[in-house]
Amino acid sequence: MDKVTGKQLAVTQTIHAYQLDGKGGVLPITDKTEGTAAQPCWLHLDYEQPESMAWLNNTELLPDSFKEALSGESCRPRVSRQGDGTLIILRSINLNSESIPDPLVTLRVFITDNLIVSTRHRPVQAIDDVVAELGKNAGPTHSGDWLVDILDSLTDQVSDFIDDIHGQVIELEDGLLDRAVPGRGVIALIRKQLIVLRRHLMPQRDVFSRLASERLPWMSNDDRHRMQDIAERLGRGLDDLDATIARTAVIVDEINALLADAMNRRTYTMSLMAMLFLPATFLTGLFGVNLGGIPGGDKHGAFTIFCICLVSVVAGILWWFKRRKWL
Repeated sequence: MDKVTGKQLAVTQTIHAYQLDGKGGVLPITDKTEGTAAQPCWLHLDYEQPESMAWLNNTELLPDSFKEALSGESCRPRVSRQGDGTLIILRSINLNSESIPDPLVTLRVFITDNLIVSTRHRPVQAIDDVVAELGKNAGPTHSGDWLVDILDSLTDQVSDFIDDIHGQVIELEDGLLDRAVPGRGVIALIRKQLIVLRRHLMPQRDVFSRLASERLPWMSNDDRHRMQDIAERLGRGLDDLDATIARTAVIVDEINALLADAMNRRTYTMSLMAMLFLPATFLTGLFGVNLGGIPGGDKHGAFTIFCICLVSVVAGILWWFKRRKWL
């Protein structure tokens, strides 16, 4: 790739602008900075910032076909190569305050042996983790090392998020054993997050596998081995994700069964009540007509005797229910 100089990297609205020093730390980018394979330059931008967008659109360091993708026009994980440069689009767990409706954020990376340009809109925790390591002089030393560290952190966050959701599903299963039905929308939110994760993480695993298998000039053999390990770890996370999705389906079936059982019990109880009071209602209706000749109509204790008869009828019906094991 052509030489990269500090003047070409002059952007006022950068989030991070460093040159890797090749020893695990960073150097500031100045007009005299010159990016090399041993000391690549790294720009991290928010593509929603006007000056960052202007630089992305006007710089000659980026292929024209990649500028649109780096500007936020693509979010599905993929990897594309053009010349010495490689475009990588990744999804990461959204650890920001609005993470519930959208569990993922997008990180876009253009990388060569002497230049790294990464863009995002919402913060990506993996970037902050790598910056913290660079601040301790324990960070990546070259472009391939930088990418592997980023993907390692992304995969750790994905695994932790899947474990958290798996724990929520286990709590819901334990609650169902006590016939505790979760609130409306709880399962729907979990299933939505799981489906979104699976939709984007499956192609991301393919991206990792491709990066591990291709002979990219800025990746060493050690980087490729680490990349393959990350791809396999993400694959195991996807297996756990599929298992969790299946468990949520079982939970939904169990909830439906509990609700149906509760409804059947209510219907059964109402049916027994109707059968219990049907003879009593018939007798009270019969003896309540205003016609002459009602038995006991002219006797003082007839009402008491009638009530005792009703109680006896009800008791007899209850005894019959008990004998038939309906109660």
